[in-house]
Amino acid sequence: MNTQVKEADQNKQAYLDNAATTRVFDSVRDIMMKTLEEDYGNPSSMHAKGVNAEKYITDARNIIAKSLKVDPKEIVFTSGGTESNNMALIGTALANNRSGKHIITTNIEHASVHNPLIFLESCGYEVTYLPVDGNGRVKLDKLEEAIRPDTILVSIMYVNNEVGAAQDVEAISKLVKSKNGNTLFHVDAIQAFGKYKIYPKRLGIDLLSVSGHKIHGPKGAGFLYIKDKVKIKPIIYGGEQQKGMRSGTENVPGIAGLGKAVEEMYTNHEQKVAHLYELKQYLIDEIRKLEGTTVNAVDLPTLQETAPHVVSISFDGVRSEVLLHSLEDKGVYVSSGSACASNHPGLSGTLRAIGVKKELLDSTIRFSFSVNTTKDEINYAIEQLSAILPILRRYTRH
Repeated sequence: MNTQVKEADQNKQAYLDNAATTRVFDSVRDIMMKTLEEDYGNPSSMHAKGVNAEKYITDARNIIAKSLKVDPKEIVFTSGGTESNNMALIGTALANNRSGKHIITTNIEHASVHNPLIFLESCGYEVTYLPVDGNGRVKLDKLEEAIRPDTILVSIMYVNNEVGAAQDVEAISKLVKSKNGNTLFHVDAIQAFGKYKIYPKRLGIDLLSVSGHKIHGPKGAGFLYIKDKVKIKPIIYGGEQQKGMRSGTENVPGIAGLGKAVEEMYTNHEQKVAHLYELKQYLIDEIRKLEGTTVNAVDLPTLQETAPHVVSISFDGVRSEVLLHSLEDKGVYVSSGSACASNHPGLSGTLRAIGVKKELLDSTIRFSFSVNTTKDEINYAIEQLSAILPILRRYTRH
């Protein structure tokens, strides 16, 4: 009997790294398999197989446009969030350089925004990096000061991938447009789409980047919303697919899966988001019962002013990498920051920017949920943390 109990414990898991990637919905898997096995034609082909494949792209584009309340022609499919961000930044910079070469962003952006901007700086563009407060929110007075007549683009993420800070994008847009009506506003919504109802025209967003695998869709599929009449140049040239904006044979399985994921995420959306906030509050309440823990970027009147699915927690006296692998040994999967930054390890610029104490910069873990996450998974993670932390702290170097 004891052996059976032990084996059951070994099979327990808690996947709490959904900001890195999510498991695809069953319906996403099914539609992708259909396009791989049955409707596998090239969407540019004139015959029936090609027409059938093209219909998946049209259907997905319509689903996404409906979720955003935009025109389907304003959606361009990409290989994911990184390409969407690169297209938005480099494409608009190249198309609008006669109006100016000044770009504004923040010092907590994802690498897929930060690195293209470094490239543009090497091409003669000037980039202003805005500071944020202790909750990861842009300081609007600094933004107002930074906007100039030659500012062609402002790029600010909706939700920060490391700490779950959520920006007031509508207030930011109004400020930008009031200072310079010609300045374009790009929003990296890769961690926000699916968790918020985002209507770009109402919010004053000109460009919006989204990735499929953050919302139970496939990896390698995403899109960029480009407001009609926005001046932007392609960054991929070839066979003129998608009206020349993004050449290359469309990833039909990925696009079909992306469309299905969007449809699923925005069905019973309020209940899904409420579930995420319930899990977030529960984890925070339980974590605070443990000694030597600090929850980052939640010093706000309500938890609803932060993203529903990301919690950043610092653990005194424990290195994040050691804690991550100790939890992994118990079947608890978390992250020490952005998954995309794991190839270039170093102390988080985001944590520095929000004022996390120096001694906690390398002691911070990100927990992130999906609509499939359960309270049992949270309980199991807390149980393992309660057991592991005292042991790790006992061996901490002084």
